[in-house]
Amino acid sequence: MRRRRTGAARRWAAVGGGVAVLLALPSLIGALPASDAGTPAADLRRAALASTGVAFTGYAQAAGGLALPVGEQLTGVADLLSDRTTMRTWYRGVGDWRVDVVTPTGETGVHADAGGTWTWDYVAGAATRTPDTALALPTAPDLLPSELGRRLLSEAGDAELSRFGADRVAGRDALGLRVVPAEEAASVGRVDVWVDAASGLPLRVQVFGHSGGEPAVDSSFLEVELTTPPAEIVDFAVPPAATIREGQDPQLLQAATRGTRGGLALPAVLAGLERRRIEGAPATVGVYGRGATLLTVSALPGRASAGLRSALAGAPDAVVDELGVRIAAGPLGLMLADGPDGTVLLSGTVTLDALAAAATELAGGAP
Repeated sequence: MRRRRTGAARRWAAVGGGVAVLLALPSLIGALPASDAGTPAADLRRAALASTGVAFTGYAQAAGGLALPVGEQLTGVADLLSDRTTMRTWYRGVGDWRVDVVTPTGETGVHADAGGTWTWDYVAGAATRTPDTALALPTAPDLLPSELGRRLLSEAGDAELSRFGADRVAGRDALGLRVVPAEEAASVGRVDVWVDAASGLPLRVQVFGHSGGEPAVDSSFLEVELTTPPAEIVDFAVPPAATIREGQDPQLLQAATRGTRGGLALPAVLAGLERRRIEGAPATVGVYGRGATLLTVSALPGRASAGLRSALAGAPDAVVDELGVRIAAGPLGLMLADGPDGTVLLSGTVTLDALAAAATELAGGAP
């Protein structure tokens, strides 16, 4: 009897061990070394840009390391770039997706359709409609590695691209693709994108300043499945008792339009960066540069600039001179410039020297 019990115990131990191995398989597979397919950098970028048609469901986190002292109108952007953002996402295609931002106090769902987005605040019972606009402040869905990776790769030249091996991201083989911006004004030292070897979907994105160290932005899928989510999960219908609000972006654009007394004259080139053509953008808002090197210039009303000026001037490393006040938070620069017709806000992934040069040019002086 003792032998029988011992034999049975061994068999059950073997079964238990087998079950343990089966349960551990997902994590073991995720820990396996990635296979580098040797795909050239230019081909890998093309695959990433073509991945807009790849449907998926996923769970992602984005961590921002940028401490931004800003006024109340930009508080949401500051929080987004300085905190950890946890997101669940369902993506059926361009303009047909849902991203739920998960916080300790609840969830906020962003649903995209052909005309823009609905943002549903579960706790407040409020639905905010934001139409597609020429210019928009960044939101949590913009930090998804799939979206962020494609945007940062979209305008990189072949000479700025290189490969750097492979890794396992969300249990999938991901090939490393690096962008080193060529512009002299660039404050971003490099962008590292891990691209799914099978589908081209960007799975992780890290943005570094010139000083290296920890990434200013680190966005990664923790889980991802390349399956098409049901339409009913993505679609949104405003609940009958919901409070309906207007998105903030149209309000800020309207403020920029009336921000200066005589109108802000924007040149074709600023700080060595060419102005972009953006259909529907106000004449007093200009975007310069490409890819990871962008500079945005807009007029700012006195009421909106007062709080922001105080916040910027109070930052430890703020530069205050005859041009105005400017700061750098990692690779992101912010400046309030004092122009002849009012206050101008300059912001973007450019150096403080580039901000000063742009302010000088706007004031009519030599760069």
